[in-house]
Amino acid sequence: MAASMGGRVAVLVSGSGTNLQALLDDPAVRPHIVLVVSDRPGVRALERATEAAIEALVIEPGTDRSALSAAVADALTERGIDVIVSAGYMRILGSPVVERWHERWLNVHPALLPAFPGTHAVADALAAGVKVTGVTVHLVDAGVDTGPIVLQEPIEIRPDDDWDSLEVRVHEVEHRLLCRATRALLEDRLVVHDRTVEIKEDP
Repeated sequence: MAASMGGRVAVLVSGSGTNLQALLDDPAVRPHIVLVVSDRPGVRALERATEAAIEALVIEPGTDRSALSAAVADALTERGIDVIVSAGYMRILGSPVVERWHERWLNVHPALLPAFPGTHAVADALAAGVKVTGVTVHLVDAGVDTGPIVLQEPIEIRPDDDWDSLEVRVHEVEHRLLCRATRALLEDRLVVHDRTVEIKEDP
């Protein structure tokens, strides 16, 4: 296995935190997670952080997106965060975060980007009648789900699928790909060539 960079990871969440739990259950990732940030109080993800003895912080959005971005950037900077992982975080953060953590910020998305960006990807895929959807892990840039793609995996949509049944299979893939991408980033195995991301294999 490649030598770890010893990076300090913050995980951004908004809901139940199943992707956060997958990261916590990964023995190569868990020691690096030092902060969980939510835009909503009272969500299960915050409980998961507390149960794992990880600092849990709520930064609620106001009417000004730039103020939220600045507050998140300040909190991460104060804690010496090296890597950000968005795990179901439902807010768009601006340049104070995007620029400071350029190519050090991962997001997981429940579709094969660039298809079905945004917050309703699973429902959108079902409504469109596509035969295949999937999961994407990408680096975050200034756009919405537009950053360089790190990993993708297709998922067949079955004739009898509804949102609940498809979501279960999407989550299974999300958990696996997000952990794999996070390990690669922490181990300095991501090489970005413009829009293309190469994952160097373990020596």
